[in-house]
Amino acid sequence: MSELLDPTNDYVFKRLFAEAPDLLVDLINDLRPDLPGITSVEILNPNIEPTELTGKYIILDVLARDGDSHCYNVEVQVRRYGAWHKRGLFYLARTLGGQLSAGEDYQELRASVGLHLLDFDLFTDTVAERQQAVWRFEMRDECQPHISLGNILQMNLIELNKADRLGLPEGPLRAWITFFKHWQEELTMANVAHEPVKKAMSRIRELSADEETRRLAFVRERALRDEISLLNDARREGREEVARNLISMNVLSDAQIAVASELTESEVKALRAEVKH
Repeated sequence: MSELLDPTNDYVFKRLFAEAPDLLVDLINDLRPDLPGITSVEILNPNIEPTELTGKYIILDVLARDGDSHCYNVEVQVRRYGAWHKRGLFYLARTLGGQLSAGEDYQELRASVGLHLLDFDLFTDTVAERQQAVWRFEMRDECQPHISLGNILQMNLIELNKADRLGLPEGPLRAWITFFKHWQEELTMANVAHEPVKKAMSRIRELSADEETRRLAFVRERALRDEISLLNDARREGREEVARNLISMNVLSDAQIAVASELTESEVKALRAEVKH
């Protein structure tokens, strides 16, 4: 059998859940167990345009609405870039603001919930941050956080790598973490009893057996790699420009310039040789 596709590839992720609304219901309920369960969703953006696979900074999210008109923005993010959280907040707020037509009562507003699966560590500055992998952000008072404006605007973040390392308690959430981090490990997945995750594995096998799906998943993966490469090239060019400017001042040593520009000392020496020529 063909190698299984990675469910954290956002093209695969969207195919996995947008084409199986019942599986998306299971995922949403398992990721937010403290809120009332939902029984069905309508996928609001089921299609994937060809340009989305290669577009810069395109996010293949899943936008859904449940039977009570609450909206959910569900996505997986494999790389961290500077403004990703602002983009998430912007679209979440726009989803909330777009619910009402002119003259409608604000009482008709329903919740807008963001569910973001992050395949990287986000909060790492303190010991407490490194020991928490599941986060929920709402509108709460700074001094008295028990005073809330409600959960009508809510963003949930799950750091997949950290959650896997910490080893969450047995239950649906841990089963999903295992799926997203160990889908290719047959013995590990065979021990997962959570029925929705079993269905997700079955869906992954179906998608992986389709040659066109495999091709498009590769196109998306290649586009993401190219994007990262371009960003890294731009950062490197910026560092080299800083180093050249410092070299031209003829004040700092190569070691000092290396620290200031975040280049290696050998790279600075090579740039100094170029400047001399």
